[in-house]
Amino acid sequence: MNAVVQAAGQAAAKDAAQERNQYLTFMLGGEIFAIGILHIKEIIEYGQLTSVPMMPGFIRGVINLRGAVVPVIDLSRRFGGAGSEITRRSCIVIVEAHVEDDTRVLGVVVDAVNAVLEISASEIEPAPAFGAKIRTDFIAGMGKIGDRFAILLDVDRVLSVEEMAALSGAAGDARPSFHEPV
Repeated sequence: MNAVVQAAGQAAAKDAAQERNQYLTFMLGGEIFAIGILHIKEIIEYGQLTSVPMMPGFIRGVINLRGAVVPVIDLSRRFGGAGSEITRRSCIVIVEAHVEDDTRVLGVVVDAVNAVLEISASEIEPAPAFGAKIRTDFIAGMGKIGDRFAILLDVDRVLSVEEMAALSGAAGDARPSFHEPV
């Protein structure tokens, strides 16, 4: 009986390692990043943003997405770098971030969208303890894509509204409120 249970456990572990998840890959500052496809609502062309006074530097502004006010975040600035340079390949990826029992819709500026790829669990390495250009708690893992790695982002941490509000308050900026209409 133990052999049967052990064989079933090994089969389950093998199935878990074979499990493939889909990720949207994109470029940001010359690096490949990826977000789990289940967080992606849509991809839109970079267009007219409305600036909102007193917002932190990593919030580029807001867009009107079918009548809804959607804040647009410059991921490059969110990661502590210079702002993204807008080119004709720049896009806004509309994502859903989950905070406790609430779901927030936010846009993120990326340099270019690459493709949707399937990455199996066996091709994902843990986040590096050091040496990354972004905070390690933002990284869900490192996905192997051929001879390169894609940085798999933990969307709920990267786009944590509460943390972004605290950061903007610490910088002396007004605290953004995504609960009230802008």
